[in-house]
Amino acid sequence: MANLITLSRLLLLILVVIIAYQPPSLFQLLNVPLLILVFVTDGLDGYVARKRHETSQFGAMFDIAGDRIVELTMWIVLAHLELVPIWVPIVFVVRGTIVDAIRASQATSRRASPFGLMATPLGHWLVAGRFMRALYAVAKATAFCWLLLLQPLPVVAPVLWADYGATGIAIGEGLVLVAVVLCLVRGLPVIVEFSYRERRAILGSLLRPESSGR
Repeated sequence: MANLITLSRLLLLILVVIIAYQPPSLFQLLNVPLLILVFVTDGLDGYVARKRHETSQFGAMFDIAGDRIVELTMWIVLAHLELVPIWVPIVFVVRGTIVDAIRASQATSRRASPFGLMATPLGHWLVAGRFMRALYAVAKATAFCWLLLLQPLPVVAPVLWADYGATGIAIGEGLVLVAVVLCLVRGLPVIVEFSYRERRAILGSLLRPESSGR
């Protein structure tokens, strides 16, 4: 059931993208509640999985993959529509690729949930803590919804856009910056802890022959 909810998010995402590429009209404002629904179902699938005792490593990985598909698709689409600069999706693609590769390798070797791999309290709070996960989701959802709300305004509300368009754009840039900062802050502990573990493993393998030869 939880995996079906995750799949439904991806179907809703396709609908959002289709509407975003339509000619500017009031119809495009429908994207805001649709995108809110996409992010609401993100929390719903985890709740359903825990409630129905359907939690699994595959489910956790599928949920993360769904999150990544949603965020990367939205950033790329917004960049293509010239609502965000191109460097923004590049940051998310690079960060997501590195972090997900680390998570996949660690989850396979240690057979643990991706969010259960953090060893330090700070790393666990930044990456796996409910508050930070919720804050990151809200930051992305707010940025996406705000930018999609602005998209048709120059055509459907030209007077309003003339008066407040610059302010709306500035708010959008601020929301995007917050999302980028949170993206980097939550990805850094994964990279740091992985590098530390790999370094310890390499040092351990180098010292082991010496200890066995004594």
